Amino acid sequence: MKSVSILLAALLLLPIFAGCSDGDEPAPPPRDTVGHQTPADTTPMYIAEVVHVYPHDTSAFTQGLLFHDGILYESTGLEGHSSLRRVELETGRVLKKIDIAPNYFAEGLALHGDRLYQLTWRSHIGFIYQLDSMRLIDSFTYYNEGWGIASDGTSLIMSDGTNFLRFLDPRTLQVTKTLGVYKGNNPLERLNELEYVNGEIFANIWTTDRIARIDPVSGQVKGWIDLAGLLPAAERTPEMDVLNGIAYDPQGDRLFVTGKKWPKLFEIKLHRRDQPAKQPA
Repeated sequence: MKSVSILLAALLLLPIFAGCSDGDEPAPPPRDTVGHQTPADTTPMYIAEVVHVYPHDTSAFTQGLLFHDGILYESTGLEGHSSLRRVELETGRVLKKIDIAPNYFAEGLALHGDRLYQLTWRSHIGFIYQLDSMRLIDSFTYYNEGWGIASDGTSLIMSDGTNFLRFLDPRTLQVTKTLGVYKGNNPLERLNELEYVNGEIFANIWTTDRIARIDPVSGQVKGWIDLAGLLPAAERTPEMDVLNGIAYDPQGDRLFVTGKKWPKLFEIKLHRRDQPAKQPA
Protein backbone atom coordinates (compact mmCIF):
# COMPACT_ATOMS: atom_id res chain seq x y z
CA MET A 1 0.00 0.00 0.00
CA LYS A 2 1.07 3.57 -0.50
CA SER A 3 2.74 5.36 2.35
CA VAL A 4 0.78 8.10 4.07
CA SER A 5 3.13 10.75 2.76
CA ILE A 6 2.64 9.59 -0.83
CA LEU A 7 -1.11 9.39 -0.25
CA LEU A 8 -1.35 12.92 1.10
CA ALA A 9 0.68 14.22 -1.80
CA ALA A 10 -1.55 12.38 -4.22
CA LEU A 11 -4.66 13.79 -2.63
CA LEU A 12 -3.47 17.27 -3.51
CA LEU A 13 -3.80 16.24 -7.15
CA LEU A 14 -7.30 14.83 -6.82
CA PRO A 15 -8.99 17.30 -9.18
CA ILE A 16 -6.63 16.15 -11.94
CA PHE A 17 -6.50 12.40 -11.43
CA ALA A 18 -9.63 11.33 -9.57
CA GLY A 19 -12.79 9.52 -10.59
CA CYS A 20 -14.19 8.99 -14.00
CA SER A 21 -17.87 8.88 -13.13
CA ASP A 22 -20.31 11.35 -14.57
CA GLY A 23 -21.61 12.92 -11.38
CA ASP A 24 -24.51 10.57 -10.82
CA GLU A 25 -25.36 6.90 -10.96
CA PRO A 26 -26.42 5.45 -14.29
CA ALA A 27 -30.11 5.48 -15.04
CA PRO A 28 -31.46 2.38 -13.30
CA PRO A 29 -33.04 -0.34 -15.37
CA PRO A 30 -36.74 -0.89 -14.86
CA ARG A 31 -37.54 -2.38 -11.48
CA ASP A 32 -37.74 -6.11 -11.91
CA THR A 33 -38.97 -9.17 -10.12
CA VAL A 34 -35.71 -10.26 -8.50
CA GLY A 35 -36.64 -12.37 -5.53
CA HIS A 36 -40.26 -12.84 -6.50
CA GLN A 37 -41.09 -16.50 -6.10
CA THR A 38 -42.72 -18.94 -8.42
CA PRO A 39 -44.86 -21.74 -6.98
CA ALA A 40 -41.95 -24.15 -7.44
CA ASP A 41 -39.45 -21.90 -5.63
CA THR A 42 -38.92 -22.99 -2.03
CA THR A 43 -36.30 -20.38 -1.12
CA PRO A 44 -37.34 -18.94 2.26
CA MET A 45 -38.84 -15.45 2.07
CA TYR A 46 -38.54 -13.16 5.09
CA ILE A 47 -40.54 -10.07 5.92
CA ALA A 48 -39.75 -7.31 8.39
CA GLU A 49 -41.32 -6.44 11.71
CA VAL A 50 -40.43 -2.82 12.51
CA VAL A 51 -39.04 -2.64 16.04
CA HIS A 52 -38.03 1.01 16.09
CA VAL A 53 -37.85 3.97 13.71
CA TYR A 54 -34.99 6.47 13.94
CA PRO A 55 -34.49 9.75 12.06
CA HIS A 56 -32.15 9.75 9.07
CA ASP A 57 -30.58 12.73 7.32
CA THR A 58 -32.36 13.23 3.99
CA SER A 59 -29.20 14.71 2.48
CA ALA A 60 -27.42 11.37 2.98
CA PHE A 61 -27.29 9.38 -0.26
CA THR A 62 -26.58 6.20 1.67
CA GLN A 63 -24.03 3.90 0.06
CA GLY A 64 -22.55 2.12 3.08
CA LEU A 65 -23.75 1.65 6.64
CA LEU A 66 -22.36 -0.06 9.75
CA PHE A 67 -22.91 -0.12 13.50
CA HIS A 68 -20.16 -0.22 16.12
CA ASP A 69 -20.17 0.46 19.87
CA GLY A 70 -23.55 2.17 19.81
CA ILE A 71 -22.73 4.44 16.87
CA LEU A 72 -23.60 4.35 13.17
CA TYR A 73 -20.99 4.97 10.51
CA GLU A 74 -22.23 5.95 7.08
CA SER A 75 -20.71 6.47 3.64
CA THR A 76 -22.71 8.79 1.41
CA GLY A 77 -22.38 9.14 -2.36
CA LEU A 78 -22.80 11.52 -5.30
CA GLU A 79 -19.95 13.59 -6.63
CA GLY A 80 -19.58 16.78 -4.65
CA HIS A 81 -21.64 15.35 -1.78
CA SER A 82 -19.75 12.21 -0.76
CA SER A 83 -18.75 11.85 2.87
CA LEU A 84 -17.83 9.59 5.76
CA ARG A 85 -20.00 10.16 8.80
CA ARG A 86 -20.27 9.17 12.44
CA VAL A 87 -23.96 9.34 13.38
CA GLU A 88 -25.89 9.19 16.63
CA LEU A 89 -28.44 6.41 16.19
CA GLU A 90 -31.22 7.77 18.38
CA THR A 91 -31.31 11.27 16.89
CA GLY A 92 -29.73 10.89 13.45
CA ARG A 93 -27.39 13.71 14.39
CA VAL A 94 -24.11 13.75 12.50
CA LEU A 95 -21.38 13.72 15.15
CA LYS A 96 -18.47 13.96 12.73
CA LYS A 97 -18.28 14.32 8.96
CA ILE A 98 -15.35 13.92 6.60
CA ASP A 99 -16.02 15.37 3.15
CA ILE A 100 -14.63 13.41 0.23
CA ALA A 101 -12.99 15.20 -2.70
CA PRO A 102 -15.75 16.33 -5.10
CA ASN A 103 -14.59 14.19 -8.00
CA TYR A 104 -15.12 10.98 -6.03
CA PHE A 105 -18.41 9.12 -5.71
CA ALA A 106 -18.18 7.29 -2.37
CA GLU A 107 -19.70 3.83 -2.04
CA GLY A 108 -19.59 0.97 0.50
CA LEU A 109 -18.11 1.06 4.00
CA ALA A 110 -16.70 -1.69 6.23
CA LEU A 111 -15.02 -1.94 9.61
CA HIS A 112 -12.18 -4.41 10.13
CA GLY A 113 -10.16 -4.17 13.32
CA ASP A 114 -9.68 -0.49 14.02
CA ARG A 115 -9.83 0.56 10.39
CA LEU A 116 -12.68 1.83 8.25
CA TYR A 117 -12.55 0.90 4.56
CA GLN A 118 -14.50 3.09 2.13
CA LEU A 119 -14.93 2.38 -1.58
CA THR A 120 -15.49 4.74 -4.48
CA TRP A 121 -17.59 3.88 -7.51
CA ARG A 122 -15.54 4.18 -10.71
CA SER A 123 -12.30 5.74 -9.48
CA HIS A 124 -10.72 2.35 -8.62
CA ILE A 125 -9.57 3.65 -5.25
CA GLY A 126 -10.58 2.96 -1.67
CA PHE A 127 -9.76 4.96 1.44
CA ILE A 128 -8.65 3.66 4.84
CA TYR A 129 -9.38 5.60 8.03
CA GLN A 130 -8.45 5.16 11.67
CA LEU A 131 -11.70 4.34 13.44
CA ASP A 132 -11.52 6.58 16.51
CA SER A 133 -10.23 9.73 14.84
CA MET A 134 -11.68 9.04 11.36
CA ARG A 135 -8.31 10.26 10.09
CA LEU A 136 -7.39 9.23 6.56
CA ILE A 137 -4.30 7.01 6.85
CA ASP A 138 -3.97 5.15 3.55
CA SER A 139 -5.58 4.10 0.30
CA PHE A 140 -5.77 1.05 -1.93
CA THR A 141 -6.67 0.35 -5.53
CA TYR A 142 -8.82 -2.20 -7.36
CA TYR A 143 -9.54 -2.77 -11.04
CA ASN A 144 -13.31 -3.28 -10.86
CA GLU A 145 -16.03 -0.85 -9.79
CA GLY A 146 -16.61 -0.36 -6.06
CA TRP A 147 -20.16 -0.95 -4.82
CA GLY A 148 -20.44 -2.62 -1.42
CA ILE A 149 -17.97 -3.90 1.18
CA ALA A 150 -18.23 -5.83 4.45
CA SER A 151 -16.01 -7.80 6.82
CA ASP A 152 -16.51 -11.38 7.96
CA GLY A 153 -13.86 -10.96 10.66
CA THR A 154 -11.17 -12.50 8.47
CA SER A 155 -11.58 -10.99 5.00
CA LEU A 156 -13.07 -7.93 3.41
CA ILE A 157 -15.86 -8.85 0.98
CA MET A 158 -16.43 -6.54 -1.96
CA SER A 159 -19.20 -6.25 -4.57
CA ASP A 160 -18.95 -4.52 -7.94
CA GLY A 161 -22.49 -4.72 -9.35
CA THR A 162 -21.98 -8.12 -10.97
CA ASN A 163 -22.84 -11.52 -9.48
CA PHE A 164 -19.28 -11.88 -8.14
CA LEU A 165 -18.03 -11.14 -4.65
CA ARG A 166 -14.31 -10.74 -4.05
CA PHE A 167 -12.64 -11.60 -0.75
CA LEU A 168 -9.67 -9.34 0.09
CA ASP A 169 -6.86 -9.78 2.58
CA PRO A 170 -7.25 -6.74 4.90
CA ARG A 171 -3.46 -6.38 5.18
CA THR A 172 -2.49 -6.52 1.52
CA LEU A 173 -5.88 -5.65 -0.04
CA GLN A 174 -5.23 -8.38 -2.58
CA VAL A 175 -8.02 -10.69 -3.76
CA THR A 176 -7.79 -14.10 -2.11
CA LYS A 177 -11.03 -15.62 -3.42
CA THR A 178 -13.78 -14.83 -5.91
CA LEU A 179 -17.28 -16.14 -5.20
CA GLY A 180 -20.03 -16.33 -7.80
CA VAL A 181 -23.52 -15.73 -6.40
CA TYR A 182 -26.36 -17.79 -7.84
CA LYS A 183 -30.02 -18.52 -7.32
CA GLY A 184 -30.00 -22.13 -8.43
CA ASN A 185 -28.16 -21.99 -11.76
CA ASN A 186 -28.96 -18.34 -12.43
CA PRO A 187 -26.39 -15.64 -11.61
CA LEU A 188 -27.68 -12.96 -9.23
CA GLU A 189 -26.39 -9.61 -10.43
CA ARG A 190 -26.52 -6.02 -9.10
CA LEU A 191 -25.19 -7.05 -5.68
CA ASN A 192 -24.79 -3.73 -3.91
CA GLU A 193 -24.40 -2.77 -0.22
CA LEU A 194 -23.21 -5.70 1.92
CA GLU A 195 -23.34 -6.75 5.56
CA TYR A 196 -22.08 -9.94 7.20
CA VAL A 197 -24.77 -11.23 9.58
CA ASN A 198 -24.43 -14.43 11.61
CA GLY A 199 -22.46 -16.34 9.01
CA GLU A 200 -24.37 -15.03 5.98
CA ILE A 201 -23.75 -12.22 3.52
CA PHE A 202 -26.71 -9.86 3.24
CA ALA A 203 -26.73 -7.97 -0.07
CA ASN A 204 -29.01 -5.22 -1.31
CA ILE A 205 -30.07 -5.91 -4.88
CA TRP A 206 -29.89 -2.55 -6.64
CA THR A 207 -33.21 -1.12 -7.90
CA THR A 208 -35.25 -3.60 -5.84
CA ASP A 209 -36.63 -3.66 -2.31
CA ARG A 210 -35.02 -7.04 -1.76
CA ILE A 211 -32.02 -8.22 0.24
CA ALA A 212 -30.45 -11.55 -0.64
CA ARG A 213 -29.13 -13.84 2.10
CA ILE A 214 -26.07 -15.51 0.61
CA ASP A 215 -24.08 -18.55 1.72
CA PRO A 216 -20.45 -17.30 1.84
CA VAL A 217 -19.09 -20.75 0.94
CA SER A 218 -21.35 -21.91 -1.91
CA GLY A 219 -22.54 -18.51 -3.15
CA GLN A 220 -26.11 -19.79 -3.24
CA VAL A 221 -29.01 -17.57 -2.18
CA LYS A 222 -30.35 -19.03 1.08
CA GLY A 223 -33.25 -16.61 1.43
CA TRP A 224 -34.81 -13.31 0.44
CA ILE A 225 -35.81 -10.37 2.63
CA ASP A 226 -38.78 -8.49 1.18
CA LEU A 227 -38.81 -4.85 2.33
CA ALA A 228 -41.36 -3.54 -0.15
CA GLY A 229 -43.43 -0.81 1.47
CA LEU A 230 -41.08 -0.38 4.43
CA LEU A 231 -41.02 3.33 3.66
CA PRO A 232 -44.61 4.03 2.59
CA ALA A 233 -45.18 5.62 -0.80
CA ALA A 234 -46.94 8.53 0.88
CA GLU A 235 -43.70 9.46 2.68
CA ARG A 236 -41.50 9.39 -0.43
CA THR A 237 -40.38 12.46 -2.33
CA PRO A 238 -38.76 12.71 -5.78
CA GLU A 239 -35.35 13.21 -4.13
CA MET A 240 -35.47 9.85 -2.38
CA ASP A 241 -33.85 6.86 -4.02
CA VAL A 242 -33.80 3.11 -3.52
CA LEU A 243 -33.36 0.97 -0.45
CA ASN A 244 -29.66 0.82 0.41
CA GLY A 245 -27.89 0.46 3.71
CA ILE A 246 -27.68 -2.55 6.04
CA ALA A 247 -26.07 -2.47 9.50
CA TYR A 248 -25.95 -5.19 12.14
CA ASP A 249 -25.36 -4.92 15.89
CA PRO A 250 -24.01 -8.34 16.95
CA GLN A 251 -24.09 -7.52 20.67
CA GLY A 252 -27.75 -6.56 20.63
CA ASP A 253 -28.72 -8.79 17.69
CA ARG A 254 -30.25 -5.78 15.97
CA LEU A 255 -30.62 -5.23 12.23
CA PHE A 256 -30.92 -1.73 10.73
CA VAL A 257 -31.85 -0.71 7.18
CA THR A 258 -32.42 2.56 5.35
CA GLY A 259 -32.33 4.04 1.85
CA LYS A 260 -30.73 6.81 -0.14
CA LYS A 261 -32.00 10.15 1.18
CA TRP A 262 -34.66 8.40 3.25
CA PRO A 263 -36.00 10.32 6.25
CA LYS A 264 -36.03 7.21 8.43
CA LEU A 265 -33.77 4.38 9.49
CA PHE A 266 -35.52 1.21 10.60
CA GLU A 267 -34.60 -1.38 13.20
CA ILE A 268 -36.26 -4.59 12.07
CA LYS A 269 -36.76 -8.22 13.03
CA LEU A 270 -37.15 -10.88 10.36
CA HIS A 271 -39.93 -13.47 10.16
CA ARG A 272 -40.42 -16.13 7.55
CA ARG A 273 -43.41 -15.23 5.43
CA ASP A 274 -44.82 -18.75 5.65
CA GLN A 275 -44.54 -18.86 9.44
CA PRO A 276 -46.42 -16.74 11.99
CA ALA A 277 -44.43 -14.32 14.09
CA LYS A 278 -43.67 -15.60 17.59
CA GLN A 279 -45.93 -14.14 20.22
CA PRO A 280 -44.49 -13.07 23.58
CA ALA A 281 -45.01 -15.56 26.40
